[in-house]
Amino acid sequence: MLIGVVLWPLACGISFAAYQLYRSSGGGIGESGWPGLAVPLGFIVWVLIFFLLPRPVRTYVLGHELTHALWAVLMGGRVGRIKVGKEGGHVELTKTNFIITLAPYFFPFYTALVIAAYYLCSIWLNPAAYQVWWLGAIGLTWSFHITFTIHMLSQHQPDVQEHGRIFSYTIIYIMNVLVLTLLVIMLGQPRFIDFGPLLADKAVEAYRVCGALIATGGQRVIDFANGFLQES
Repeated sequence: MLIGVVLWPLACGISFAAYQLYRSSGGGIGESGWPGLAVPLGFIVWVLIFFLLPRPVRTYVLGHELTHALWAVLMGGRVGRIKVGKEGGHVELTKTNFIITLAPYFFPFYTALVIAAYYLCSIWLNPAAYQVWWLGAIGLTWSFHITFTIHMLSQHQPDVQEHGRIFSYTIIYIMNVLVLTLLVIMLGQPRFIDFGPLLADKAVEAYRVCGALIATGGQRVIDFANGFLQES
């Protein structure tokens, strides 16, 4: 819990850095016309599907468990049986930590599949000819991730309980902002090298402001206590 609270200023710094990076990208992906609208349109299409049509819960659960498995493999673990159902799922892993546990809530599995498919197709074909559809698929799958993540976090989630709500929610928020920033960099004009110094500057500023607020609040408590003791 304490680690989660300590990370709050970092979450604020990352948010401001991501917003500034987004502004520097021209407020979009650097394209005009349909390519520039494809991502937000894809996002809106899925939001409408999510609220108006039956939800593909099994599809989400499959991506959820595969994300656990993927991050476990990336961190040196091994994967056993995977169970997927409408009421939930389970995957057997030989290794776990808070990143593996919380990965499904910040890693957009199906968006990653779309991006991987794009680069695989670029080996043999020219996927840029269908840029609008690729960008629309990115917007739709990322919206899939966001809507289901919010929906699932509104319910009891053992993954979140395992490491505590404050810590888990803070990590989930920070990682989602970083993933969104990564998408902005991949689809727009900013560069990876631009984000590092910007993030460091905003994070330091956020901790400085929080430190000043804590110091001011602490001094007020001391002054109040001294005044109370003198009156006594």
